[in-house]
Amino acid sequence: MIMFGKRKNEYKILNQMLDDAIAGRFEETTYNESELSKLQTKWKQYLTSARMSEKKLEKERENLKELITNISHQTKTPLTNVLLYAQLLEEQSMDEVCKEYVEEIVTYSKKLDILLQSLVKMSRLETGVFQFVCKKDSLQKLALSVVNMGKVKATEKEITIVCSFDYEKDCENTCENEIKAVYDSKWTVEAIYNILDNAIKYSEPKTEIEVSIFRYELFAGIQIKDAGLGISEEEIPRIFGRFYRGEQVHDKTGIGVGLYLSREIIEGQGGYIKVVSEVGEGSSFQIFLPV
Repeated sequence: MIMFGKRKNEYKILNQMLDDAIAGRFEETTYNESELSKLQTKWKQYLTSARMSEKKLEKERENLKELITNISHQTKTPLTNVLLYAQLLEEQSMDEVCKEYVEEIVTYSKKLDILLQSLVKMSRLETGVFQFVCKKDSLQKLALSVVNMGKVKATEKEITIVCSFDYEKDCENTCENEIKAVYDSKWTVEAIYNILDNAIKYSEPKTEIEVSIFRYELFAGIQIKDAGLGISEEEIPRIFGRFYRGEQVHDKTGIGVGLYLSREIIEGQGGYIKVVSEVGEGSSFQIFLPV
């Protein structure tokens, strides 16, 4: 009974040690040659080392964020000037060869600008600097905002965006028709637009892109379905990687960060993205957001 009571007391002390460690207030309380005292000493050393590693990692994240922000600020003015002078040159009389060179300058300057903006967004998301401000709002309104952003590009390629909902009609009878989810409006619009933009970019002219809304018990969301190039089953897990570009789209403009940012934004709000696709048959992206 004495041994049992001793063991029980040791388990109680060990349990308290774990609770204190989780709460960040652990301190050694036993100072002798017992095994329990040795364990406390090692536990203290481990926690100290872990805290130092955590602080070092946090410092590295801050340094990376600061570096990317500085690069963005330092390059903004010269890049803007390059674009300005290139656009001025476009207005001048010149031969076809010079015109081609100027067009290349404009194209790659814009691409560099998009890359820098994307790096800043990635930095903010990955370091946790940006906090999502989520509230319950209409998915019809969200989808309409995304569709309106993509209309110009779609029209230029003669692509029709078909919506399976009528926002104005749904607003008249919100109790029955309006579907709501919890999301940060600004960032979620950007995340879903990246997916719609890809659908427009990789679809053939005179095709359709379907935008619909769905609702389940715990999640609701938006589906974007295109008739584009499609994605192989093996490639689907890789398309959300940083700077990843599939073999079929190397001839298309882009830097390969749009889907990565979309996933980070949606998962950062407790949602997820599901992809169903087949090469040559188009793709379907479902964006799930918590209800």
